[in-house]
Amino acid sequence: MADLTSHPAHPPLLVRSVEARIIGFDAAWLRARWKILGAGQLVVPAFAGKGRAEGLWRTTCFELFIRPPGGEAYVEINLSPSERWNVYDFTARREGMSERPMPREPECGLRLGTDMAIFDAAIPASGLPAGPWRCGFTAVIEEQGAATSYWALTHTGDAPDFHDPACFQEEVAAPGTP
Repeated sequence: MADLTSHPAHPPLLVRSVEARIIGFDAAWLRARWKILGAGQLVVPAFAGKGRAEGLWRTTCFELFIRPPGGEAYVEINLSPSERWNVYDFTARREGMSERPMPREPECGLRLGTDMAIFDAAIPASGLPAGPWRCGFTAVIEEQGAATSYWALTHTGDAPDFHDPACFQEEVAAPGTP
C-alpha cells in the first residue's frame, strides 16, 4: 500500500488521506485500488459510460504511471469515476505522447460512503508493457467549493507534476514472478 501526499500548493479541504495499491496482477488484469478518507465533499463526475476521453484530470480522477526498466518511456493510465478512461504512451518526460492501443476497455467503479471512497480499476494486462516496472500512483481530488488537490507518492517542484520520474517509486514484478 502506498500513502499519497497532497501537493503543498493545493491542499485539500476535508480529505485526510489517499492510499493506493495494486490488489492483483495476473496475465489477464492489473487491479488497482485507491482509498480516500475524508471524502464527504468529494466531487464525483457523472456517469458517462465507457470510452476514451481527454482532460479527465480536470476533476476527480485516478492515474497510474508505469515505466519499464531501461529507458525514459512510460505509460500513463487515466481513470474516471464517470467510467471514462485513457491510456497514453510517452517516449520521455512529457514528450512523444500518443494514445496507447488497448485490447479492451478498463473496468472501474467508485463506492462512496459518508467519509470514505474506494475506487477500483481493472486494466487489461495485455495492453500494458511487459513487467517488471516502476510505477507511480496519483489522484486528482476535487471537492465541493472548487478545491482541487493533487496527490502523488512524492512532489519535487513548486507545481504538481505527476510525470516527474521521482514519482515512479513503487516496484511491480511481472505476473507470475515471486
